[in-house]
Amino acid sequence: MPQNPSPHRDLLPLRPLSRRTVLGTAVAGTAVTALLPGTATAAAPASGSTHPTDRAAAAEVHAEFLHGWRGYTAHAWGYDEVCPVSRRHHDFFAAGHTFGLSMVEALDTLYLMGEDAELARSCDWIEAHLDPAQNCQVQLFEAVIRLVGGLLAGHLATGRASLLARARELSDRLLPAFTKSPTGIPYTHVNLRTGAVSGTAVPLAEACTNVMEFGLLSDLTGDGRYFDASMRAYRAVISRRSSLGLLGSTIHTETGRWIDATAVAPNPPVDSFYEYLWGGSALLGDRQLGSWYRQLTAAIIKHQAVAVGGRLWFRSVDSATGEAAGGTAQSELGAFYAGLLAKGGDLKRGQSYFRTWSDVLARYPVLPETVDPASLAAVDKGSRLRPEYANAAFDLWRLTGDAGYKRAAYRDFAGMRANQRVAGGYTVSEDVTVRGTRPGDLTPAYWFAENMKYQWLMFSATPRFDYRSGILSTEGKVLSGLVRR
Repeated sequence: MPQNPSPHRDLLPLRPLSRRTVLGTAVAGTAVTALLPGTATAAAPASGSTHPTDRAAAAEVHAEFLHGWRGYTAHAWGYDEVCPVSRRHHDFFAAGHTFGLSMVEALDTLYLMGEDAELARSCDWIEAHLDPAQNCQVQLFEAVIRLVGGLLAGHLATGRASLLARARELSDRLLPAFTKSPTGIPYTHVNLRTGAVSGTAVPLAEACTNVMEFGLLSDLTGDGRYFDASMRAYRAVISRRSSLGLLGSTIHTETGRWIDATAVAPNPPVDSFYEYLWGGSALLGDRQLGSWYRQLTAAIIKHQAVAVGGRLWFRSVDSATGEAAGGTAQSELGAFYAGLLAKGGDLKRGQSYFRTWSDVLARYPVLPETVDPASLAAVDKGSRLRPEYANAAFDLWRLTGDAGYKRAAYRDFAGMRANQRVAGGYTVSEDVTVRGTRPGDLTPAYWFAENMKYQWLMFSATPRFDYRSGILSTEGKVLSGLVRR
């Protein structure tokens, strides 16, 4: 690949979803055309891996999800996360405070898998016990994508008005992070009871990964405050892009000045900032978000895309000069970008970047957290049960219909099952380069929202999901396309 390839020329059109589709009823003909399985010819990922029949693979995925779910319900029911080795629980947002995070994250996955009794049990707990007014400080970014998004997806799946009401109350208590900011760039943390805000050094992803959830909430309630807050934040950040069209990685809430002007896309801490430009445009039909996505992606491709060892990577550069800056390690969290590029119209580069991460996976039982792009050596040797590679495989399969992406996804699933399964569920790993991957002791709540959902959707052909119109958030929440049964 050339150092400075030309910007996108083939971005696919983004069309708004009808209100009926947003509310979860499949409507033929209202889909985003970029998400039709089999509409393009894929270059399948190079892999000798195979997988069983779709039915058999779906049964395996379902069984493993239930294994993890039973570990949670047996040892951490009502708490945020399970520690499956020690069989204890973990409070995610604040010590001594629980939001039942894992069950909120699991709501639409339970629905898609037909686990209606467990879904009802979880909804009952949320209605009785989830308190959006706890006297604790929560991280805005995580609260929006995990709690607000999970409650909205649960509402779309079940029709329970109480879940929508909880999402709205929680969002009202998060809004001070935006409304108290002089720039519109939100503070990173807010106390849900007092409205006190803190955190002025804002990673780019944390500034704006909220427009999908807040936009949907505005649509469902008729209250535009949530969407307006998100868009004000986007405008504040994007107006501060460099003359090269690049954005830094950390910005100051109150001054609007860059704290770190290094452009590091698609790696953290900026990753989902770009994902929500495309996702927000597709879900909400907002042309401005789509235009920003195209402009910023063109700049990333021009100044950051590089070939290292014959593979596509994205280097870190000074956003003002375009000169190389920062470290070279690449994060597994950036693997989602293969699917985003493809959905945004650049299928060829999306496929190329997916092959890059497939080459990394071929060297390890599961993907390490970070790798050196030249040697593919693990830099951070741990694994946090990340879902981004499976996410990209799902996106590319939907676009192309190519079974190569199913084989790649199944290989990812099989590696996880062989190396991160314990008696109490699934756990993170401390070192994927040694035999046994040195198990840790945590099932991140997002495992219930993402990893198994992508696999299930690929293999199950569930009638509860509209494969034409479905749109998922960065946390794997189905915000459009759930089919009510």
